[in-house]
Amino acid sequence: MQTCVIGKHNKKGRKKEVIVGEGVTLMGILNTSPDSFYTGSYVHPKELASRSFEMIASGAEVLDIGGQSTAPHAPYVDSSTERDRVISALKTLSDADISAPISVDTCNVTVLEASLHYDVDVINDVSGLVSPEYGKLAADSGCSVIAMVAMKKRGDPKTFTETMHALDILCWRMERYGIENYILDPGVGHWIPERSFDLDLELCARFKELLVYERPLLAAVSRKSFLGEIVNRPAEERLSATLAMTSWLIFQGASMIRTHDIKETKDVLTICSQIQHTKHNTQNLI
Repeated sequence: MQTCVIGKHNKKGRKKEVIVGEGVTLMGILNTSPDSFYTGSYVHPKELASRSFEMIASGAEVLDIGGQSTAPHAPYVDSSTERDRVISALKTLSDADISAPISVDTCNVTVLEASLHYDVDVINDVSGLVSPEYGKLAADSGCSVIAMVAMKKRGDPKTFTETMHALDILCWRMERYGIENYILDPGVGHWIPERSFDLDLELCARFKELLVYERPLLAAVSRKSFLGEIVNRPAEERLSATLAMTSWLIFQGASMIRTHDIKETKDVLTICSQIQHTKHNTQNLI
């Protein structure tokens, strides 16, 4: 398993580097858009610093800032608005001297370019570096990259086989751009109308098969709609379902968990880690 070092290329020397692929890394979601599918995820600018410190204290190792909702049917947000939201957040975190590595969640070249003037450690692109301009900018930045499956547009695989093909394409793009420090996101979520909730469940059930790429894998299932389909609950009531699926994905080999709920997810990780440790020690005694 290759690893991904986060915080290696930051501008002001963060106190901590995170090595993804050695254990499980928790990524906290800092959503600066009020249009999120989960209303509880929106962080008001005045609360951003305090929420960040709270997440870090609860176990977050990386903070992911987004300025536009990528949920289905989310209203359009122009580049200027998204950029202003993200840059405002980056300024706030810089002034607060946040020690955790910072990730910027954007598909927009303009937003990414503006963000890179600040202390960004990770580029999180759900459009899978489809844009050559975006891919070159990401490569030249020296940042770590999280890339989601996209053959022609974000989340467009409609079957497990197509997801594997899209991951092949992602790895090819990384090689093409010369990006070596990256994490793969198999794209759980209802990204396009043609995708079924069954595919999301299949991706989770067969998550371990994706370890064939020998890259750290991101599990991003926090409060998503396929879980709501299973338990028949709105996003605000999907915490238990999320934690159940998260525990499964940890045992299936997820290297990074992206979540709205750090404190509760940290408890899940602690229990799973203890089980794995006990199992390992027991097997050594046989």
